[in-house]
Amino acid sequence: RKAGTGMARRTREEAAATREALLDAAEREFRGRGVAHTTLADVAEAAGVTRGAIYWHFRDKAELFEAMCERAAMPMEAMLGCAGARRCADPLGTLRDMAVMGLTRLAHDARTQAVFDVMFHKCEFTADLAPVAQRQRTADEGCRRQVIELLEKAIARRQLPADTDARLAAELLKAFMVGVMHEWVQNPAAYDLERVAPVMIDTVLAGLMTSPPRRALRRKAVRRKVAPRSLTAES
Repeated sequence: RKAGTGMARRTREEAAATREALLDAAEREFRGRGVAHTTLADVAEAAGVTRGAIYWHFRDKAELFEAMCERAAMPMEAMLGCAGARRCADPLGTLRDMAVMGLTRLAHDARTQAVFDVMFHKCEFTADLAPVAQRQRTADEGCRRQVIELLEKAIARRQLPADTDARLAAELLKAFMVGVMHEWVQNPAAYDLERVAPVMIDTVLAGLMTSPPRRALRRKAVRRKVAPRSLTAES
C-alpha cells in the first residue's frame, strides 16, 4: 500500500511538472510567434512532450492561454492588492504606493512581463479568449473605481484643489500607467523601470497637485457638444 501511495504521489508530481513545463513553453511560444500563429503542437515540441500530453492537461489553446495568464499577477491587480492592504489616512500617498507597486511589479517579475506582453501585443481577443479579456476588464474597472475614490478623498482632505475633476484625473493616471507599461515591456533596456518608477509617479502627482483637470473643464466640453439652434430653422 505504501508503495502504491508513493507511486501515485510521483505520478501527480510528474503531471504537475509537465503542466508547468507546458505553461512555460506557452509563454515563450506565444511571445515569440503570437497566439494566433502558435499551435498546440508548437507548445508541446517546445516543452519536450508529445502532443497527446498537452491534451491531457488542456482542452484547447484557449484553455492553455487562460491558464498561462492566471499564473501571473497583472500590474493593475497588484495595485488593487496594495490599496486593499492600507488605510486611507493619506489617500494621495496610498495612490502613489499603488502606482509605484504596479510599475515595480512589472519591472522585477519576468513572468508578469511575458504574460503582459503576450496579452497586449501578441494576442487578438477572439470569442474563445473571452475569459481572459473579462479578467482584464474587471481588474481595470476595479482599479479605476479605487483610484477615483482615493482622488475624491484627497480632494476632501485638501491634498488636491477643491475643484479637481477626480474622474478625469483618474483617466489621466491610467493613460500614463498603461502607456509606460506598454512601451517599457517592449524595450526593457530603455531604462531601469523599478528605479525610476517613484520619480515618474511623483512627477505626475505633482502635476495633479498644482494643475489638475478641473470640473469646469468637463462642463464646458459637454456644453460645446450641444449645437446651438439655428435661427433659420426656427423661422
